[in-house]
Amino acid sequence: MSNTAPRIALIHALAHSVAPINEAMHQQWPQAVRMNLLDDSLSADLAAQSAGLNDAMTQRFLDLASYAVATGAHAVLFTCSAFGLCIEAVARAHPTVPVLKPNEAMVAEALAVQQGNPAPVGLIASFAPTLASMPSEFGAGASLQTALVEPALVALNEGRLGDHDAAVLAAAKELVANGCGVIALAQFSMARAASLLRRELHVPVLTTPDSAIRRLQLRLQGS
Repeated sequence: MSNTAPRIALIHALAHSVAPINEAMHQQWPQAVRMNLLDDSLSADLAAQSAGLNDAMTQRFLDLASYAVATGAHAVLFTCSAFGLCIEAVARAHPTVPVLKPNEAMVAEALAVQQGNPAPVGLIASFAPTLASMPSEFGAGASLQTALVEPALVALNEGRLGDHDAAVLAAAKELVANGCGVIALAQFSMARAASLLRRELHVPVLTTPDSAIRRLQLRLQGS
């Protein structure tokens, strides 16, 4: 693309995802113009209903993305990991605009680590629908162990940030003890715990915000 600062649409289904990606963008890509769209009813509705990622949910994602693209967004990054099929529909609808799932870049980086170290990837989530959809993105040949830490999300919702981070760390330690060679934090809202995990663990710790920004920068170079 030209020397014009890229406009990046950040679309959130969880309020806790807003701060981590904006902080990461500020640190790693301050030139980018950020556009934040939040509809926290998306995650609440998904958790409450039995229909899962149905056509109505997909249409909501298409509507949000169409609005973002109409404002001039050069790329769209979704920040909630439980909506993969909806985001794939958005990517098909906007083939000329980079559209990223929140986790696809981190998945690629975790698999790259695994190529050099065949130990399992330890995937941690605090939102149950994430672990219902995300493991398949690693592919059939990947070695993967998962951990659901729902008390971490409860703590985050209640403002108990230290308890959130401690719960994520405990899960990560258990995964490493079980032989995992890299820890992948599945949700943007969990990225705040990464620095603690990196101090306490001897394996790489990947977060969705950092990986997604690196991927977006590569996608937009030369476009």
